[in-house]
Amino acid sequence: MNEVQSYIESKKEDFLKELLELLKIPSISADPAYKDDVAKAAEFISTQLTSCGAEKVEVFPTAGHPIVYGEKIVDPALPTVLVYGHYDVQPPDPLDLWESGPFEPVIKNTKLHPTGAIFARGACDDKGQLYMHMKAFEAMNSAGYLPCNMKFMLEGEEEVGSVNLETFCREHKDKLSCDVVLLSDTSIIANDVPSITTGLRGLSYLEVEVVGPNKDLHSGVYGGAVANPVNVLCSMIASLKDENNKISIPGFYDDVVELSKAERDQMNEAPFDLGNYKEALDIEEIMGEEGYTTLERTSIRPTLDVNGMWGGYIGEGAKTVLPSKANAKISMRLVPNQDPEKITKLFTEHFEKIAPPGVKVSVTPHHGGMPAVTPIDTPEYAAAQKAMEATFGKNPIPQRSGGSIPIVSMFEDVFGVKSVLLGFGLDSDDIHSPNEHFGLFNFYKGIETIPYFYKYYSELK
Repeated sequence: MNEVQSYIESKKEDFLKELLELLKIPSISADPAYKDDVAKAAEFISTQLTSCGAEKVEVFPTAGHPIVYGEKIVDPALPTVLVYGHYDVQPPDPLDLWESGPFEPVIKNTKLHPTGAIFARGACDDKGQLYMHMKAFEAMNSAGYLPCNMKFMLEGEEEVGSVNLETFCREHKDKLSCDVVLLSDTSIIANDVPSITTGLRGLSYLEVEVVGPNKDLHSGVYGGAVANPVNVLCSMIASLKDENNKISIPGFYDDVVELSKAERDQMNEAPFDLGNYKEALDIEEIMGEEGYTTLERTSIRPTLDVNGMWGGYIGEGAKTVLPSKANAKISMRLVPNQDPEKITKLFTEHFEKIAPPGVKVSVTPHHGGMPAVTPIDTPEYAAAQKAMEATFGKNPIPQRSGGSIPIVSMFEDVFGVKSVLLGFGLDSDDIHSPNEHFGLFNFYKGIETIPYFYKYYSELK
């Protein structure tokens, strides 16, 4: 292990340069115009994985974007770890809010990252964290220290719902067989407060449309006599929550698992400063479901949020029209034991029912995923805990995340194994937002910590 860490220390500048090259590739999976760039990123990953020492590296085409696979089988008797990550990124919009080009990575010091942070789309989610695993593997391979068999499955469609990943996993189940899945698409509480994600919310993501007249109308001639789809959509969405910010869809909470007071008390012992939270977001007050703390609202409670809304004239100047239609994209974060298909059905039935006369509504599901909870009494979790303790000098706190990684539950269903969510980003790293960034401390700390996971997992397993 000393040789592993020495190698990492000697190669830090090289690791960073390579990551910056990867971040320059605009691998936006949601936009077909960037299909070639996504493929370019896959080839970059494939080449680098080979240079790290992986064998049987292959770029597998799918109905969408490719999946990169590689492995290093040391001894079939040793435990096998499957590393998952994704090299695709969110669209960078709105571009005018970026302080530097989203695909022109720069390093700047910040209050939370005084030793520097990489600013670029995908820096934290997930290229930077994916690359930690590749470089940790390179360091172990170069030092001749591989206590586990290692497999890599790196995809290019996570940001659009991993639509082809399950098919790939089922078709290549034998190739991908493992004892645990290791991924780092999550965060820690703070750089001096390590944590391990033990729960993820599920997701139901859909689009709604309200249609009124068969064309845009003059708002003076027709206003007041014909239903305005934008007005109607606003009213319908507003009715989806009551005065206590509880979701009003019948049956929505039927399957929600309520945590005990003891569990909630333990959760709220995690370091959290509400004043700093509001200051960082430049808001005067928080808002959420009555009766729950901010930490609870963002982890163990379901949500319903509008992610985008449009209709009518939104160009420069004035145009007095009564729009023909209005649209919105809506996401619902789900908790154990909520099923995304059931929630989508409940939403659709309710939304169609509350539509007033004079308009037609439609609901189009996009993608979703099951919530997941990982146990903390397993060799896998213990290995992650001991690994973080070795590099941070502190026992990590188990923490449920508010985000969703639908493939975690899919891995358990297909492979019959649990996942370890060993992330190193911060919630303040602006993933999915302008000026996404990833601290150099976090990048290097991840590379240093991951080899310890393999060490302790091989011993505990």
